[in-house]
Amino acid sequence: MSASGKPAVPADAASTSTGDATASAAEAVDGHALLGQLGSEVASALSAALERVNALATTGKIGRKGLRELREYIELARRVSIMGQQVNRLASGRVRQQAERIDLTALLRDSLAQHKRQIESLGFDVRPLLGPAQVMADPTLIFTLVEALIEWSFEHARSAIDFRIELNEWPVFARLSAAFRSLSDEQVEQSLVSFPESTLQSMSWRLLQQAAHTMELPIKLEEDGASARVVIEFPRTVNDPSETAALRDRTDAERQGLNSKPLAGSHVLVLAARRETRSLVRDAIRHMGLMIDYVTTIDEAREFCKGGMPHAILHEGSLGGERFERLRIDLLREMPKLVFIELSDDGKGLETRRVGDRQFSSLSLSSVMESLPPALMFELSRPR
Repeated sequence: MSASGKPAVPADAASTSTGDATASAAEAVDGHALLGQLGSEVASALSAALERVNALATTGKIGRKGLRELREYIELARRVSIMGQQVNRLASGRVRQQAERIDLTALLRDSLAQHKRQIESLGFDVRPLLGPAQVMADPTLIFTLVEALIEWSFEHARSAIDFRIELNEWPVFARLSAAFRSLSDEQVEQSLVSFPESTLQSMSWRLLQQAAHTMELPIKLEEDGASARVVIEFPRTVNDPSETAALRDRTDAERQGLNSKPLAGSHVLVLAARRETRSLVRDAIRHMGLMIDYVTTIDEAREFCKGGMPHAILHEGSLGGERFERLRIDLLREMPKLVFIELSDDGKGLETRRVGDRQFSSLSLSSVMESLPPALMFELSRPR
């Protein structure tokens, strides 16, 4: 584990010498280097997990702390593998962008709220200093970019993280940045003569960098061995409605088609007691690039969400009732934009049901294969 209590970044992850690293939109991904780094980071996380499994096999028991660490290392290995897949997909050129007007400030604020529990576990402050900024960008790609920025910052920070959104006066463009100390006070004291080799360019950085490349956004990493700051510029910052229309027309003409995995990076939790329901959902959405987890009881769902909130919960209608509604109320109090979709044994296709003053989608199990993907697309992409 790292000094901050998080799974440590492998020491042999790809890195560059201390200094500034400026991304070039034309830079190509080295497939061999990517594969090597992916294997190294996954192996490092699984090796740490195996140590805890061996300890369990030897003693026959594991404490709450050891169990939490085991889960964290397995989760880290999964996240790293998914990020590697995302980097490869973005670098392949298969992504087709459709620019829309995006409230960058609201997006970052909502994303940080989504990570509320993770922030509480960091042990230091996350300080969002966010001025107003609206940009033209593909909604899925900018979501991937912001999530990768947060993931990378949380992974490497050893002090308070400053997230900033500022507007450059002329030419007008939005600037998104994150800055933090990458060494703890103790590490700095031990490294007064020379700082250790940088390990900031982990798989989360590779995803952040590639997302910026794909969106043609200038990105710059400034580091000195003890601190780091990344700056991303958005040249297509919206100033007025006429500019919005002109940018959309130009982007639509340049890029046609849909993303091959439009919701890549979104996280779905499936609450289903029956194996056939879980298998049906898995087959229906396996092509969408989602992160998917499965639990079988309401208590498991509550415990899972303590470790990090998903973006959507798919739940069997048979598990509904007073206990589920208490869970729903608690989770919505913490994350008002959390999506719920009921998987019902009856009904026809996709329906809307009202619970109290809220409306939720309900989908019959017989129509999951054809109706669940568009239902998730609608629920996860609409303003809420």
